[in-house]
Amino acid sequence: MKLIDLTLPWKPCTQVRRIPLTLPEGEFAALVYEFSYDSMTGTYVDFPGHIAETDDGVDAENFSPAGLYRVPASVIRLNRQDGSGAVMTEELQSAADGRDLRVPAIIINALGNKRFDEIAERSVYLHADAAEWLISHGIKLLVSDIYESNKEPQSVFLRLFRAGVLTVCLPVNLHMLPENVRLTVMFPRVKNVTQLPCRIVAETE
Repeated sequence: MKLIDLTLPWKPCTQVRRIPLTLPEGEFAALVYEFSYDSMTGTYVDFPGHIAETDDGVDAENFSPAGLYRVPASVIRLNRQDGSGAVMTEELQSAADGRDLRVPAIIINALGNKRFDEIAERSVYLHADAAEWLISHGIKLLVSDIYESNKEPQSVFLRLFRAGVLTVCLPVNLHMLPENVRLTVMFPRVKNVTQLPCRIVAETE
C-alpha cells in the first residue's frame, strides 16, 4: 500500500505564543498557535450546505467519518492546457475509456501535471452537461482540479450540491494517481460549518 497526499500545504498561523513551563527536568516553553484563515484556505471540502439553498442539514460535526474513509474512487485523466475552456461530457467519457465509474467517488485530473494555480484561474472548467453526467453515475464525492467558470458560469456546484455530492477543491498531486484508489478525507469536527480546510490522501495498492 502507498499513500499519496493530495493536500495543498498552507501557512495560516499569524502568531505563536510561548508559555513557560517549569518541570522537574527544567524550564521549557510550550508553543500555542493562533490561526487566522477562511474556509477556502488550502485544499477544502464543501458539503451541500455550502450553498444555503441546498443545505441538507449535514455539516462537519454530524457527518459520519465512515462516509469519507477509504472511499473507492476512479480517476479520469485529461491534459487540458491553460485557457482551453469547457470540459464536455464526451471528453470525460472518452477519457474514462469504457471503465465502470459507478463508484462512490470520481477524481478528475484535468490539468495533467499542472496545479490549479499554474493556469489562469478557472480558464478550464466543467460544462453543465459534464456535471450532470457525473451526477448520473451516482457519485457521492467529486475531487477535481477544475470546477466552475468565471466568465461562463455553469452552476456546477449548485448542480452537484442539489444531488447531494460533496466536493473537494484545490487538490494537488492528482497526476501521481493510478486509475483506481481509495480516498480518505479528514477535517475538524465543527458544528454548523459546511465548508472547511481538509486533509485528503489517496491509498494505492
